[in-house]
Amino acid sequence: MSEFDPAQHRMVPEQRWFDDFRLGERFLLPSRTMTEAVFLAFQAASGDAHPIHYDVEFCKARGMPGLLAHGLQTVIQTAPGAGLFPYMTEDALVGFIEQSSRFLKPVFAGDTLYPALEIDELTPNRSTGVVGFRTRVYNQRRDLVLDGRQRYLLRKRPA
Repeated sequence: MSEFDPAQHRMVPEQRWFDDFRLGERFLLPSRTMTEAVFLAFQAASGDAHPIHYDVEFCKARGMPGLLAHGLQTVIQTAPGAGLFPYMTEDALVGFIEQSSRFLKPVFAGDTLYPALEIDELTPNRSTGVVGFRTRVYNQRRDLVLDGRQRYLLRKRPA
């Protein structure tokens, strides 16, 4: 039996660098149902206590079927850490540099969300490059509820 090496304890043993990615490559993230527990966890983390997100009767009085998800609660479903991308790039990832989103449809408690990231930009620099993702989130009715972008700075493969 070989000696344990914490540096080799990785979710994805083979590391990828900027040069290893291709336009159109997709990264699916796990689906998730927006339960009331998810709403409460987001409230605790964000400090946002507006009743539109946490009071069912307030929402119903305004014609909504239930709790309305905060836009940022939907954005966080696109966090690459829910998938394999950051594990593939542990040695290459320099940083998360940009994010933008458009909210196209409301998300309510009970909706199940299906996020995906697709590479739509590869901009090389001398020793690094920018990997851009188009981020999309669909609900269980196949409605596109979020369309956005994220950009990451990655190192190129060492010589």
